Amino acid sequence: MADIIVPELAESITEGTVAQWLKNPGDQVTKGEYIVELETDKVNVEITSDFSGVLQNVKKEAGETVTVGEVIATIEEGAEASELEQQADSEPQEKIEEAKTDSTEHEEESPQSEGKDENDPNGRPIASPAARKLARERGIDLEEVKPQDPLGRVRKHDVASHQEKPASSPTDHKPFASSQSQQQASDENNNKPVERIKMSRRRQTIANRLVDVQHQSAMLTTFNEVDMTAILNLRKRRKQAFQDEHGVKLGFMSFFTKAVVGALKKFPLLNAEIQGDEILLKHYYDIGVAVSADDGLVVPVIRDADRLDFAGIENEINDLAEKARDNKLKLNELQGGTFTITNGGVFGSLWSTPILNSPQVGILGMHKVQTRPVAIDDERMENRPMMYIALSYDHRIVDGKEAVSFLVKVKELLEDPESLLLNG
Repeated sequence: MADIIVPELAESITEGTVAQWLKNPGDQVTKGEYIVELETDKVNVEITSDFSGVLQNVKKEAGETVTVGEVIATIEEGAEASELEQQADSEPQEKIEEAKTDSTEHEEESPQSEGKDENDPNGRPIASPAARKLARERGIDLEEVKPQDPLGRVRKHDVASHQEKPASSPTDHKPFASSQSQQQASDENNNKPVERIKMSRRRQTIANRLVDVQHQSAMLTTFNEVDMTAILNLRKRRKQAFQDEHGVKLGFMSFFTKAVVGALKKFPLLNAEIQGDEILLKHYYDIGVAVSADDGLVVPVIRDADRLDFAGIENEINDLAEKARDNKLKLNELQGGTFTITNGGVFGSLWSTPILNSPQVGILGMHKVQTRPVAIDDERMENRPMMYIALSYDHRIVDGKEAVSFLVKVKELLEDPESLLLNG
């Protein structure tokens, strides 16, 4: 037998969660083939097998936490799946007979010993770690769960399908905290139907980081608006020629990325971070672009955005967005950004205050383009395609004057897009 071990995932990442097994016990596995997908705080990682054979003895089920260096399964090297089919078919019946015999013996000894772990001094039910974890989250007593396993082991699906009992009475001798929690949940929901959904590891990380940012920075937001007429006209004139030449559409993000880089060069404190009692000024421009994925928001980074032309930026954005949607982003594609752009306008947002992407000290929020009446001068009004933009910044090192001036510079560059094209 050969062990499948959790490899080194990335610097600072020591554990993950089993997202899904790509192979089932009894399946044929070849060396180099993907067998399991792990979810880490930032990315999903597919683990390959270093051996050829048949997958046996999966030790960690989907949803369970694993650590680097831990054995999560074994492979019978050189075996063929067909060789094990007959053995696999006969095992269930043998286990059932063994379970019946064991059960009869236990009943003769003590009727209260059924389903208990003989090696557990507390006499707890035999259960997988995932089952115990889910039972704790749902406030379910494992003693009340009926296992489907003929050997009496409680698994995660047994707990999931178990119908919770009403909150226990004071005479049931249940832990006070548990019964109190169940009673509070019952009171809050007034016996209405509810559903508990376990947060993914990535969602927990996002939640913790957003709260930390609010606690550890002096975040403030300033607003302005951009007349998008010139950009829309430019795209209309050049979009087909641009796509024919570069094989990619000319979107808004390349304009905004170029405008942000231009403004950062004028106001470098927005491209910095705080380290202890020092300010680290960054003389490079790695721009993070927020992308919405199924498991939550991720921010892949466009490296050296100042050195890319419009086509280069659009290609990078398309490539990173596709990887994000397919959970194929690598850790190094999510690290090291100096400033972030987020576009809530694609979902219809008209106005919002983006939250900083720590340790960065600035983030630009784009919003929906909406036609609004605009005063051209004292006598004329015109309907113009307008967008509100928002800059959230860390007031510890960025003053209001600098933040407002930065946003005005972004506005000026966007309203004169030819200058962005000419200046590269």
